[in-house]
Amino acid sequence: MTSRTFLLAGLIAVFGNTQVFAWDGTNTTTGSSIEIERGQLVRSGRTIEVYDGERGYKEYDVDSIRRYGRSVEIEATDTETGESTTLEMDGD
Repeated sequence: MTSRTFLLAGLIAVFGNTQVFAWDGTNTTTGSSIEIERGQLVRSGRTIEVYDGERGYKEYDVDSIRRYGRSVEIEATDTETGESTTLEMDGD
């Protein structure tokens, strides 16, 4: 095999196996960056775990979900404090 073939095989191995590991967004109440990890079912009435860039892992009860253009708004309640918040997630 030529070096070009090895390079192509390496690029396919690296980028071909890339998966989405998180759903990125913003907590509009605090302004902090958040992530919802892959594999969580985000539906009204469910509890989700969210990684908050400022406060670490938090749990939220999902109250409602709405799609607006290229983003998704999740109205949620912090299970620890009972405070309502909006999580604005990337829609793509």
